[in-house]
Amino acid sequence: MATDPQTQALLDMVNAEGNPQLFELSVADARAALKQITLQLDVEFCEVKERRELMIPGADGEIPVRIYWPEIKTEGAYDMVKNGKLPILLLYHGGGYALGDLDTHENISRYYCSQAQVIVINVGYRLSPEHKFPAGLEDCYAALCWAAANAEQLNGDQNRIAVTGDSAGGNFSAVVCQQAMLRQGPKPVFQLLAYPSLNMDLSPPSNALYPSRQEFGRGGFFLSQNDLEWLSNMYFENPQEECRSPLCSPALTENLSGLPAALIITAGHDPLRDEGKIYADRLAAAGVPVEYHCFESSIHGFMAFSGALDIAKDALELAVRSLRLNLHA
Repeated sequence: MATDPQTQALLDMVNAEGNPQLFELSVADARAALKQITLQLDVEFCEVKERRELMIPGADGEIPVRIYWPEIKTEGAYDMVKNGKLPILLLYHGGGYALGDLDTHENISRYYCSQAQVIVINVGYRLSPEHKFPAGLEDCYAALCWAAANAEQLNGDQNRIAVTGDSAGGNFSAVVCQQAMLRQGPKPVFQLLAYPSLNMDLSPPSNALYPSRQEFGRGGFFLSQNDLEWLSNMYFENPQEECRSPLCSPALTENLSGLPAALIITAGHDPLRDEGKIYADRLAAAGVPVEYHCFESSIHGFMAFSGALDIAKDALELAVRSLRLNLHA
């Protein structure tokens, strides 16, 4: 399937002559570029009842978070509040482990809070290259433990905690769910993974497992193989060795049974498409309730551009329906 007209118009703008590729930029310029395009094309701003900025404890220092509480709505068959408590959704932003921040994911945090009627914790984990693997992951896991321990003070339900993230944030979400089982920590009940990075081994044998990497990684589709290698080299001290750890490549974990229910969203013209599909199939085979949806005509990162892409609005509505079904129904 070809890219839809709106997606193609976005690609034409990004790929216009004279525009550098992501991997050609400095880290500072790449961060600024991602923030600019995200804020320009972001999901609509939603009012919330309360928004609070906190510093929470992590293994190696404090972690900045933003917490959002919704105005409670009474709707249909959904029991929005159980015993006076709301579900909690931890949001781990995308950006290749080096880019993105609390600001790039401000509006999506507000959107999920308002539309899915959940308390959202937007986690400002440590970024590479300043902080190497697994610093960011450990911050994300620490945020899960903090949310569970402080659920009552947040007016949240410690038995209804979910995780979500896009791209690198999807990676963190998947790994956090696995680590919660291995470390016998608080277990999320749902994971929402948007075009997640699930196998960070970028060697030729690994790439051969995922035809989408070869088909769409050559450039021109917003995320390229060169971009992935550039981000990987910043994230790891020793990329060729560390990339095979389940702490960064959850697709390499053999036993997926017992993991929380999942919604996995991918894009048809994304190098990461196939690893999302294969992970969804393996979860299902392990007995995990999983819903998989590929938005065939779009690209990596498309849900961040709902101001320009109708297909992104469809994906966001799907995400909200799934959050409500799994956390409220």
